[in-house]
Amino acid sequence: MAHISVLGLGNWGTAIARLWLLEGHKVKGWTIEQEVYESITMEEINKKYLPDHPVPGLEVTMHLTEALEGSEIIVLAVPSSVIIDVAADVIPHLQPGHVLLDLAKGLAPGKRLISEAIQTQLKEAGKTNPLAVLTGPTIAPEAAGGVMTTALVASEDHVIATRLAQTLSTASFILHPASDPVGAELWGAFKNVVALACGLVDGLKQVGDLGGDNLKAAIFMSGFKEGCLLLAELGARAEVAFGPAGLGDMYVTATSPHGRNRTMGEKLGTGLTVEQALEEMHMVAEGVRATRMFIERAEDMGLTIPFTKALNTLLNGDIDAEECCRRMVALG
Repeated sequence: MAHISVLGLGNWGTAIARLWLLEGHKVKGWTIEQEVYESITMEEINKKYLPDHPVPGLEVTMHLTEALEGSEIIVLAVPSSVIIDVAADVIPHLQPGHVLLDLAKGLAPGKRLISEAIQTQLKEAGKTNPLAVLTGPTIAPEAAGGVMTTALVASEDHVIATRLAQTLSTASFILHPASDPVGAELWGAFKNVVALACGLVDGLKQVGDLGGDNLKAAIFMSGFKEGCLLLAELGARAEVAFGPAGLGDMYVTATSPHGRNRTMGEKLGTGLTVEQALEEMHMVAEGVRATRMFIERAEDMGLTIPFTKALNTLLNGDIDAEECCRRMVALG
């Protein structure tokens, strides 16, 4: 039995806490949302984010130090936009035996990978705690309900990755160790860009006859091709593209009705602006930020990424969804 702290009780943080509770681990959860705290404390369910899956036995607190007490594995399950701030609050309390597991994927402010930014924070604080990232096709309601899936646990220390995979796997949540956290994290971010683009097709289908499976398949293919080229330049190993963190995660995020970024893209496809679509979103859609961050990273390196550029042009309000899709499909 492991002692696990899950920091951030959104839909995925709550789902993964449930999986580990059912496996017999001791799990504490931390949230800054009063309604989430009260719902779990009083009714053993997160009504806001995961209303159909109770979390009996989950200890929940709004105090970070309480959440960390007695834990071995500290899981960072907060959005990428705030994870660096949360990590900064966590690091002073780390003990030598603590292992950090990052569920947020992508680029931190300053165009660094989140894992790179956290590693810098650890080094500056004089800490040597190991860090791993977890990514794969993990739609929260399905995982919480026991639908079988797989994911990648990646760390520069393969021994740590292997230990985490063995400890945290369940009958329905099968983890594989890997030693390329950079590749895992880059694909974990880029899949949200492709999911946004695929969501446009669902939006176009609502307002006319332009959307369909053929178009979505063409856009998915075009996005995956650009990801293979771009992310290799950014340091991802080629094999990651064809595993759970790459093609697997991209497929489910781009096609599932539960996918936040696909849903965001769908709203844009109906003609809403980014601001209007974000106002309607219940949960954070990372793809908008990821698109813009990849554009900046590519420009800094002198790389041409027409698929991502087309989507960014739409996000800026300079073209509509139909034209965006046309530009993506034209890439072949």
